[in-house]
Amino acid sequence: MATMTYLQAISSALRDEMRTDERVFLMGEDIGVFGGAFKVTDGFIDEFGPDRVIDTPLAESAIIGCAVGAAVVGLRPVCEMQFADFISCGFDQLVNVAGKMHFRQGLAVPLVVRMPSGGGFSGGPFHSQNPEAWFMHAPGLKVVAPSTAEDAKGLLCHAIHDPNPVCYMEHKHLYRRVKGDVPDGVYETPFAARVAQPGSDLVVIAYGAMVGVALEAVGDGLDGASVEVLDLRSLVPLDEDAILDSVGRCAKVVIVDEANATCAAGAQVAALIAEKGFESLDGPVIRVSTPDVPIPFSPPLEAAILPNVERVREACRELLAY
Repeated sequence: MATMTYLQAISSALRDEMRTDERVFLMGEDIGVFGGAFKVTDGFIDEFGPDRVIDTPLAESAIIGCAVGAAVVGLRPVCEMQFADFISCGFDQLVNVAGKMHFRQGLAVPLVVRMPSGGGFSGGPFHSQNPEAWFMHAPGLKVVAPSTAEDAKGLLCHAIHDPNPVCYMEHKHLYRRVKGDVPDGVYETPFAARVAQPGSDLVVIAYGAMVGVALEAVGDGLDGASVEVLDLRSLVPLDEDAILDSVGRCAKVVIVDEANATCAAGAQVAALIAEKGFESLDGPVIRVSTPDVPIPFSPPLEAAILPNVERVREACRELLAY
């Protein structure tokens, strides 16, 4: 077991899978000779060659479309979008082709699309989005979002083994900021939630980069209260049992979601709790999310709209005092 950054864990998953399964290959813009926009695939072309680390044109629709064809005939393609925002150019191939193939023709499409997502680095409106809700609404697609280095590797390995197309949301802000012990070799993390910190008075439900924000906001406790942090890890499938279990034990719920508030993952979780966990609640469900505006370039403006430690802490205190 080695200590790795979140980025290194993703790279390790790809390298281990390619070494153990010749069906796994990579496609994306500048992933070969250049090593990827964030250097996740640095050195891969030297080890695996240009036939398995394929530098593609700037054409996301072509990348996804070719990968769908390869997956249907038995290969295991992993596509990289340089930024999650760019998946809009490949939306038809992913949502209307990959996601529907099993329903339409009974064919498996074992395809993974890596999407570097999220803000926090002043990337502006075209490089900072969290588009996971687009795919939560599309039947046939799975959506996962790791928050730790260990899960970054385990969830990616599980995604590569899954017979369904998987949207793998890797948060750019975590690449070199998050470190942890990562097991050697191929292992799988299930598409299920985990309790990142146990508690009994209030639960903060989050995923991706917001798990770390939540943990920092509540510490080992908040004003004497015992606060749980639930890391969703998977958005589709959504671990309803884990969510309702936390709600049943804690009674108060704060949901933290970096994506735009309307129809986001956090909205789905809130709807689930309202429908199936209402009688366990001891107060309103509080949401901390991003306003429905484009992410600004300006660092102060970006910081003002993204969820942060103080906003989460304030929401928890407000609910604890309810």
